[in-house]
Amino acid sequence: MHRRTPLLRLAATRLAVGTLAALLGTAACAKDQPPPKVVQAPHYGDGVFYFFQDRYFTSLTTLMVSQHFERVTHHEDEAEILRGGMLLSYGLHREAGRIFEQLIERGAQPAVRDRAWYYLAKIRYQRGFIDDAQQALDRVEKHLPPELEEDRVLLGAYLKMARADHAGAAEMLRGASQRREGSEYARYNLGVALIKGGDAAAGSAWLDALGKAPARDEEMRSLRDRANVALGFAALQDNRPQQARTYLERVRLNSVQANKALLGFGWAAAAMDEPKLALVPWTELAGRDGSDAAVLEARIAVPYAYAELGAYGQALQRYHEAIAAYEHESAALDESIAAIRSGKLVDGLMEHNPGEEMGWFWSLRELPEMPHAGHLAQVLAQHDFQEAFKNYRDLQFLANNLQSWQDNLGVFHDMLEHRSRAYAERLPQILARAQQTGNGLQALQQRHDELAAALQQAETTADGRALADARQRELLARLQRVRATLDRLATEPEAQPARERYRLAAGVLDWELAQEFTPRLWAARKAFREIAAQVEQAREREAALAQAQRDEPQRFAEFAARIPTLDARIRALAPRVLALTQEQQQVVEGLAVAELARQKDRLAAYATQARFAVAQLYDHAKLKQEGDHAAGK
Repeated sequence: MHRRTPLLRLAATRLAVGTLAALLGTAACAKDQPPPKVVQAPHYGDGVFYFFQDRYFTSLTTLMVSQHFERVTHHEDEAEILRGGMLLSYGLHREAGRIFEQLIERGAQPAVRDRAWYYLAKIRYQRGFIDDAQQALDRVEKHLPPELEEDRVLLGAYLKMARADHAGAAEMLRGASQRREGSEYARYNLGVALIKGGDAAAGSAWLDALGKAPARDEEMRSLRDRANVALGFAALQDNRPQQARTYLERVRLNSVQANKALLGFGWAAAAMDEPKLALVPWTELAGRDGSDAAVLEARIAVPYAYAELGAYGQALQRYHEAIAAYEHESAALDESIAAIRSGKLVDGLMEHNPGEEMGWFWSLRELPEMPHAGHLAQVLAQHDFQEAFKNYRDLQFLANNLQSWQDNLGVFHDMLEHRSRAYAERLPQILARAQQTGNGLQALQQRHDELAAALQQAETTADGRALADARQRELLARLQRVRATLDRLATEPEAQPARERYRLAAGVLDWELAQEFTPRLWAARKAFREIAAQVEQAREREAALAQAQRDEPQRFAEFAARIPTLDARIRALAPRVLALTQEQQQVVEGLAVAELARQKDRLAAYATQARFAVAQLYDHAKLKQEGDHAAGK
């Protein structure tokens, strides 16, 4: 025995998130781990975003595409861990194992390595691959945190118990059971392992201690009830009814184990020849939901107790009531089986539990409308049914995904045709403009070179006049005209004052140009760099246009060939997925029908017992009547 199946399923549904969080987050908090890395590749961040949105299929496909195109080079290990965790969540433990092995070979940290092997072992155990789980667990060393170390011991014990090595499991559980807190499951499984290993006294002692221990929460109270029920029925099998009553009295009336406890308590009283005392729990139990096997058994146990008390009339009435209830319940089961085989169960579960993504994290939340919904409780509680239905739902998702892609391929084909026509129509116009731009680009380049030479000359000679603004250039031109006039009047004495004024004006202008030379040179260099950049951009556009003329036709051809190839693949996959979906639906319905058929068989067995008891009562009444008649004679 081990933890309750719902708890195991709950732990299993957290494995992928646990893998990522433990390998990337929790592990990074350890002293020997580096701090978490900042997301440097946007495409890796895209995959992580979908992951934390619970869109695992989208996250996985996005991540794998980015890995294919080498877009996550800064996060190679993290991307592989995330991919391995999601593959693990889908039950693809072998693929996930290969990923973890490759990561470990590349030198993963000890804590990361141990977590990887532990989660891999746990998912393999959940899937029923006992040997593979043991191989993975054997790779775990001593680098797990305390909260996982006990789980590792428990998992090792579960694996031994799955191979019927109860003595080995008990040996492993002894150490874990010595902890003061958090060891209740270890003690419970230790008791069960000891009993199955042949040491009933020691195993009962462990379970008895757990059955009397105070419980801190509802989970531990449920475990305590389970331990007491196990002790009670073990005592009944050993013909210790008084001890069985002691154990079963500890079970709460509103617990999950209450029905079994009431049934066992009644049989313990019956074994002690106290049928009147047995009637109390059995009568309470017989009025409960008839989908429980213990309730069905109580319905024939009550008239049995009446018969033991000598109340044959009440016993006969109760047996007839039980037979009628069994027949009614059997007819109801037939209706449920017919509804399941007609597809109502699967279609109803899909309709009432929608979801965008496939994945192992999805779980049933709402029940469909069925003729007798109470029959679904035991069906839906089965781990095999849950897993089978998840596989069916995943196949439905894949079928819808393939259909969506097939529709999209038609859209892509139309888009490709539209872009091809647009390319053919616009290319001549673009080439004509490019021709004009090309001619202008040559003139611009020539002007660029001339300006470069002039700027270099001005910088070399520190010629401020070369960087003069419009006003200063106008003044320079006026001074040049004045100088020419003064040169013509060189012999005239009246020109001497004018020459002095010319000299002063020319000096002021030269001083102004000299003062402004440095900032103007910086501004000229900046403007020249911008012009050079624009010229370079123009050349790049010209080169890009030439490259596009070479590449675009080829790209169009590649896409045109790729679309029908993908369409053929989808058309080949769609029938296979459809066939698998139909087969999986039959598997899901078969599991449900098989469970209801077992309930029918159980009803038939109880009905047979009731009819046999009725016959015995009639025989007893007839013999008594004949005896009374003979005595009267």
